[in-house]
Amino acid sequence: MDRITTLFPLWALAASLLALTFPDPLAALKPGIVPLLGVVMFGMGATLSPGQFTAVLRRPGVIGLGVVLQYLLMPFAAWAIGLALGLPPQLLAGLVLVGAAPGGTASNVICYLARGDLALSITLTTVSTLLAVVLTPVLTLLYVGERVAVPALDMFWSILRIVLVPVALGVLVNRLLGARLAMFERVFPLISVAAIVFIIAVIVALNHDQLVTLGPLVALAVVLHNLTGLSLGYTLARLLGQGEARARTLAIEVGMQNSGLAVALAIKSFSAAAALPGALFSIWHNLSGALLAAWWSRRPPPSGA
Repeated sequence: MDRITTLFPLWALAASLLALTFPDPLAALKPGIVPLLGVVMFGMGATLSPGQFTAVLRRPGVIGLGVVLQYLLMPFAAWAIGLALGLPPQLLAGLVLVGAAPGGTASNVICYLARGDLALSITLTTVSTLLAVVLTPVLTLLYVGERVAVPALDMFWSILRIVLVPVALGVLVNRLLGARLAMFERVFPLISVAAIVFIIAVIVALNHDQLVTLGPLVALAVVLHNLTGLSLGYTLARLLGQGEARARTLAIEVGMQNSGLAVALAIKSFSAAAALPGALFSIWHNLSGALLAAWWSRRPPPSGA
């Protein structure tokens, strides 16, 4: 099962090719995107216990640094890269949505493989996800509100329903069932992978025609955005005195976004075209994260770092 989840980029690429070959049947499955993302968020919540949230109180400095890098660096980088490449307004909005999204759940697996600080990774993902309820719509409005209509309030309620409620229900189920839920925890990553692969396939199908003309440009924007987050997340963490393990963790948390959420919000708030950056980001950031984890896994951080 672990091998199935680690091959996520391969499944995503296969699903994309399938969607390009048979777009119409998959495009018709668009209504399934939001419910499936709710399932992914529930699965994430079910792996968390209330006690893990107290980690924020014990590590406020590094948590604050991670949140600042996440929500200052990534939206700005998306906006700057999108403008520099001349992306159309809807695609620019979609790229900024990716930048304003919280950390991706796959980052926890990548952090573990990269010999980072797993507890810090889980805490940062959780905190950034909770803050996304407010920060994602506000930052999207700030960066692209003059170019496209940003329904910030509707976006707020969407994130509340798609993220906060399912995560809270997952935590509650974990609290009530405890050890009885442990046998299912290995299944949750597999469900998440299947859900995100399905979402990518539908988005690619919906954007079949645009991919022919704008696909390479959007792909370049996505690659630059992800590499900016990974490189600056690591470099700034080291410059600010963080040890090697924590710097790796911050790089991964900053560079890997919850692109599935960005896709769902783009579909609900903008258009199918605006969801294209999130779909491509889902494929690329898992590939780049896996490669980075393979590199770091062979280079253990110094003891205590």
